[in-house]
Amino acid sequence: MEKVNFEESIQKLENIAIELEKGELSLEESLTKFEEGMKLSKQCNEIIENAEKKITVLLEKDGKLEEQNFELEE
Repeated sequence: MEKVNFEESIQKLENIAIELEKGELSLEESLTKFEEGMKLSKQCNEIIENAEKKITVLLEKDGKLEEQNFELEE
């Protein structure tokens, strides 16, 4: 599986939004761009969720923060 770069994905999403807002695409092109945007949005959301999970794995133990490895369930 190809590693998704969050910043690049956000930039692509912004570009798709700009193209769609212009209203110059055909219906078919608009649907294709919309599909691509939804896929990118889902990938970005997964990246954010995984980052949040890694953060919440930090547990307070004996007054100290202890980092534990987070296992992503697939």
